[in-house]
Amino acid sequence: MNNFLLGLQFLTRITIKKNLDWSEKACGGSVKFFPLIGAILGIIYVLVGYVIYYLLPSFNIYLSAHLIGFILLFCNIFLTGALHCDGFTDTMDGILSGRKRERILEIMKDSRVGAHGATCLILVLIGKYSMFTDLMVNQNIYITHAQFFNSLFALFLMPIIARCCMSIAVVLFPYARKEGLGKAFHEYSSKKSMAFALLFTFIISLLLGTIGVIALIFTIIVIYLFNRYVANLIGGLTGDVYGATAEIGELVVLFVFVLAQSFI
Repeated sequence: MNNFLLGLQFLTRITIKKNLDWSEKACGGSVKFFPLIGAILGIIYVLVGYVIYYLLPSFNIYLSAHLIGFILLFCNIFLTGALHCDGFTDTMDGILSGRKRERILEIMKDSRVGAHGATCLILVLIGKYSMFTDLMVNQNIYITHAQFFNSLFALFLMPIIARCCMSIAVVLFPYARKEGLGKAFHEYSSKKSMAFALLFTFIISLLLGTIGVIALIFTIIVIYLFNRYVANLIGGLTGDVYGATAEIGELVVLFVFVLAQSFI
């Protein structure tokens, strides 16, 4: 329980009023629970989506697609404290700098935000906003049950699959620095942790149908290629890259569900 709560406290802004063991071993032990933590976030997103997509319209209250996109994006950033956005920004500043390994790592560690990181973050946020908006474009017209549930499934699976990809990244790739915040997660996790995370995510995706499985497989492939590229570039991954993995993973999952919406 300590490992799970530690991961929840670290990856989200959900406050845990309990003294936790923040040892390196406990950090590594939390890796297998990353998708479960994503499920908690997913439940919150679904509740917000349920209010927006179903409850408010039942009282003839229809929010604009743009406002819906903003609300969902705000929840996405607020619940994680922009932790993954920060990692994504630092990662993009580093890998797009065109420098050698040591300089890339220095740039990624720099607290200042560069042009590459800022530009890429804007693109990701616009992408998420667009996907959230397109999940349910015109609420004031008839929406099929299939489209309604597809939207809720997307909100639920998005953080689960993305954090499963984080578990895979932590376990499968070496850590690029001699020390760092993410080093404990890598050194004290194992392939069993990755297997547990994958199994949990696969079962949830399978229960939600074919689109869920497709989203899982496609996202894992995309994120694996991204992580392998970064690992080849700097000799491994860092905590910032783990954050980038979550951000890109969520965007890819949303893309699959929005694309599927066109065929429902």
